[in-house]
Amino acid sequence: MAASDEFRQYLKEGKVVDALTLALGEAIELEITTWVSTDDSAVLGEPSPGARMRTRMNLVDGDINNEVGSQFIGSGPYTELRDFHLQQVQEGRDIIKQNLESLQQMFVLLARTVDRLPKNTRNPSLPPQ
Repeated sequence: MAASDEFRQYLKEGKVVDALTLALGEAIELEITTWVSTDDSAVLGEPSPGARMRTRMNLVDGDINNEVGSQFIGSGPYTELRDFHLQQVQEGRDIIKQNLESLQQMFVLLARTVDRLPKNTRNPSLPPQ
């Protein structure tokens, strides 16, 4: 099941904390891969290292790792795809920023909602006070 489907299922079941935990887990890392498909990669299901560019961003650690295949540099046959990959990375950053802002708003809303609940309904597993 895709993470977005799992998130929706948690919300339908009223498992808001599980939904938010899943969302945060998915929001910490982004991987963008640009690759040129060949007959070999179609059989293997994965691009060869020389025929791909990959960027991984970890939001928690602040790490950004880039892999650029040899066919994308110098006079390689796919150098025109570098700008496309960089554009995808920038769009990915923008999406992550928007997602984190949405999560922040959801947490604020959740905190306000929990504060308004009667104390004996905040954790149903505890006996009433």
